[in-house]
Amino acid sequence: MHPARLDDAPTPDGHDARPAILAPMSCGDSANPPDPAPPADAPTTPDLALEAAVDIIRELRARGHVAVLAGGCVRDRLLGLEPKDVDVATDARPEQVQRCFRRSRLVGEGFGVVLVRSRGVWIEVATFRREGAYLDGRRPSEVEFADMAADAQRRDFTINGLFEDPLAEAPGERIIDHVGGRADLEDGLIRAIGDPHSRFAEDYLRLLRAVRFAARFNFRLEATTERAIRDFAPLLDRISRERIGQELRWMLERPSAPAAAAKVQALGLDAPVFTEPRRDVPLAMLERIAPDARFPVKLLAWAIDRHAGLTPPTAGSGPLTPHPPDMSPDADLTTWRAAAEAPLREAMETARKRWRRALCLTNEDTEMMFRSGALMVRLLHWPALSIARRKRLLADAGYTNARALLDGLRWVTAIDLLAPTIDTEAAPLLAEGVAPPPFVDGTDLIKMGLDPGPRFKELLDAVYDEQLENRVTNREQALRWLRENGGGGLSS
Repeated sequence: MHPARLDDAPTPDGHDARPAILAPMSCGDSANPPDPAPPADAPTTPDLALEAAVDIIRELRARGHVAVLAGGCVRDRLLGLEPKDVDVATDARPEQVQRCFRRSRLVGEGFGVVLVRSRGVWIEVATFRREGAYLDGRRPSEVEFADMAADAQRRDFTINGLFEDPLAEAPGERIIDHVGGRADLEDGLIRAIGDPHSRFAEDYLRLLRAVRFAARFNFRLEATTERAIRDFAPLLDRISRERIGQELRWMLERPSAPAAAAKVQALGLDAPVFTEPRRDVPLAMLERIAPDARFPVKLLAWAIDRHAGLTPPTAGSGPLTPHPPDMSPDADLTTWRAAAEAPLREAMETARKRWRRALCLTNEDTEMMFRSGALMVRLLHWPALSIARRKRLLADAGYTNARALLDGLRWVTAIDLLAPTIDTEAAPLLAEGVAPPPFVDGTDLIKMGLDPGPRFKELLDAVYDEQLENRVTNREQALRWLRENGGGGLSS
């Protein structure tokens, strides 16, 4: 038996065990997963990766070893999808793999993982293994090299336990299925391999992975697997916040984000994920924003759905206060905005503070989330904004995200009318240019005799607003405006 020495972290394409070979993520510093392979010399395409993997399989076979494609890439190919990663599994021991390939590096001795370079691509080659007891709900205490059937049994879900022989002569012999995964793919089922309680006890993060796969592929959760998820939900808080946050990122980055979020809530996983009471609320905002919206934007939409109280709770949801009449979807814009603005800001603060800690969000994600929300609130005031204020808003790097969030509120009649009005009125401003170079700067104020200080920004902002309003159209006019409106101390 070999002690397991590396983090058995899942990856977004469905591989259940990929050892991390880089430094672990720091909470609040980076939520991006470590890349198991060194950078290739050229961009890797799925076809190139597959060709490289087949070359490796062919060479291992020539040396007398069993070698096949494994895991998520087999599943995706059967679903007609392009796999993100292509991995090889083999009965060859790590040292044997390294002897077969000069350009290789051992990255997980305890797990039997070697990276092999072929066609300029790094391919992960893992030795078949079985795993010992999981003592921490995260990774095995030890592993033992084994055969293909045993390797299939250690994996999480049947659809991820398939192997493929790309060199098989008969098409019917290509897929090797020890766990019934092919039938579940055809039936659209997410089923744990073996006893679901045992699988989830091995790694509690599998609770979220089951949800992510079900939402991504529009599959159903098999009944006993779903019951086990509900049973184990309270234990999810034993998983590191970094891993939970990364899993949620993978969920929300896909178009299936609303379905994933709904399942998280329905199964009671939301409480340990967000470290707050369970709430099975309608996802009116998350369901309406663009499927390709950024992760922080979708996350904020979910926070608003959960905490702003803008929509009534569904049957069986947690204790929520229904919205008052002035927050009704049929209220006029001024009335609805006055009632909803404070709850919106409170939901944004919840996401910025509590959810940042709960999900170990990066500084960049947190800033994008908060900035997008603040700009969305400003968009609610669009009819009253001056041309200069509108141009400044349109020029902000967060405008696109804010506009996406506004679409999430279009179940409110007044906002459903406001959104296309903004687009119509913004079009000519964007065509004209919303961030022209300023005609004057601080150097001009110094030359005019003004000492640097707070007054600088006030004057420069004011004269730039005049420029944005097209009331000042050249440098000479800008200088004249400063002399006439800057008060005492400005010389000509």
